[in-house]
Amino acid sequence: MALELEGTIRQKMGVQSGTSTRGPWAKQEFVVDFSDGNFTSQACFTAWGQDKVQELDKYQVGDRVKVSFNLKSREFNGRWYNDLQIWRIAPAGETQPAAPAYAQPASPAPAANQAPAPTLDDMPADTSDDDMPF
Repeated sequence: MALELEGTIRQKMGVQSGTSTRGPWAKQEFVVDFSDGNFTSQACFTAWGQDKVQELDKYQVGDRVKVSFNLKSREFNGRWYNDLQIWRIAPAGETQPAAPAYAQPASPAPAANQAPAPTLDDMPADTSDDDMPF
């Protein structure tokens, strides 16, 4: 599931790194303040991989950003943990190529030989000899 959120970087934690059986890894967590209706909320995101950590390094606390992320959950010892893993971070307000969206049906254009829709002026005048109640 891919999601986007726009807000202000509140805090950046230190870079964590190590080596696993698959090789070296790096990650950095950061907190973003975002508007949630009338209130401000926070979300903690994770930049996984050296390339994402370097991308996050371009931004400082107080910068407005737009974060594209995936929501992941995992179970460990009977408890569930959520992880918001970013796959793109950009300055807020910058237009980014959007993911393919479903095509919206176009409104049918009126045919050239079709009469325009009637207006209130086209309605017949009200006469008193009309005996219909409606």
